[in-house]
Amino acid sequence: MTLIKSISGIRGTIGGKEGEGLTPVDTVKFTAAYALLVLKQDKGKKIILGRDARLSGSMISGLVAQTLVSMGMDVIDLGLSTTPTVEMAVPKMKAAGGIILTASHNPKEWNALKLLNHEGEFISSEEGQWLLEQAESGDILFSDIDNLGSIQQADGWIDRHIDLILACDEVDVDAIRKANFKIVVDAVNSTGGIAVPALLKRLGVEDVIELYCEPTGHFPHNPEPLAENLKDISDKVKETGADLGIVVDPDVDRLAFVMEDGEMFGEEYTLVAVADYLLGLTPGNTVSNLSSTRALSDVTEKHSGNYHASAVGEVNVVAKMKEVAAVIGGEGNGGVIWPKLHYGRDALAGIALFLTHLAMKGGSISRLRSGYPNYEMSKNKIQLKPDMDIPHILSKIEAMYSDHRINTIDGVKIEFENEWVHLRPSNTEPIIRIYAESGSRASANALTEKIKAEILGM
Repeated sequence: MTLIKSISGIRGTIGGKEGEGLTPVDTVKFTAAYALLVLKQDKGKKIILGRDARLSGSMISGLVAQTLVSMGMDVIDLGLSTTPTVEMAVPKMKAAGGIILTASHNPKEWNALKLLNHEGEFISSEEGQWLLEQAESGDILFSDIDNLGSIQQADGWIDRHIDLILACDEVDVDAIRKANFKIVVDAVNSTGGIAVPALLKRLGVEDVIELYCEPTGHFPHNPEPLAENLKDISDKVKETGADLGIVVDPDVDRLAFVMEDGEMFGEEYTLVAVADYLLGLTPGNTVSNLSSTRALSDVTEKHSGNYHASAVGEVNVVAKMKEVAAVIGGEGNGGVIWPKLHYGRDALAGIALFLTHLAMKGGSISRLRSGYPNYEMSKNKIQLKPDMDIPHILSKIEAMYSDHRINTIDGVKIEFENEWVHLRPSNTEPIIRIYAESGSRASANALTEKIKAEILGM
């Protein structure tokens, strides 16, 4: 069993002993601490709650909702929803915060509490640290009988989310309708199966082939939208002669595309393509984290904008986007953040913008992909020995490559002329993650192996 208590939320496997998994006791404890945080901020007592379709969702939702009631909070329960839908509902309903019950791309035995502030954005690191300390203090005062909160169901928020997307001038329904796309959707039997087909219908896409779109929580494959997990949709796209495939993770904040030949468009390039479209309309700045493809920088420069890198983590990307007034930003895992709509990764917004871009460009999705710089990424890690000093290792690597451009806001990133490597220590394991990008997979792999050898030789 595993329980990961981080500043951005609580994630764990279902079952086991208290403190060793996401048990009912742990769920109550951390939910109550979150309620204390919200009360401390004095933004009201209304909390928006939503969940993905995973098997433990109903149980965890009940625990969270009733715990909030016991803390005097008023719960607006959206039921089966998506992460970006809850993020948008919080400010629209003038709530004090929100909780999304989803373990994102993790397998079915996992669930998590993603915690939002009154703006519908993830709580800050300082707020998260305060919450963790309160949860472990044992000093939580629950409400008496006259001050209990309430629970209210609220339906229709996915439809409202779609309404808000379609109201944006950058989304061209007529162009998408005229393109007459045939699209296969893999929603891994979670809430994307509700949201994505509904969005496509509203966008005028009449030929939609649904694959794993029943929100049963029985994931038919590993839910992380990586090529090795997507053989079924790849085969279905080729078999049906579809124009493309759309893949989302269980909570619909990550987005990937399959090309007409069954090959992946590339999760890293989801943001690149959307940015290319939006920057063509409104030139400006972009942001992604340090471990994302440099293709975003290339596209930004093409449109006379400035690219900025942030530390890894959505909250860090959002902070940098606000700092530089970015037009678009996100992460290389298929996470598109469009500030015009809200500051959160939103696969539904990404789909609408991408299909508009593809429709206006004309031609196939593979032709669109060929128009972008081609980089390949290698993602690796190195297991550390107990006596290895991580800060010392990173410092020595930084010194070894001091004649290159180096970024140390999150580990150490070394930029060469046509490639880069990023070393990040894990917060939960004795490992250093090593990401590299180059013009080919072989050269990216060679770069990671070179850095690994240098570390092991220290």
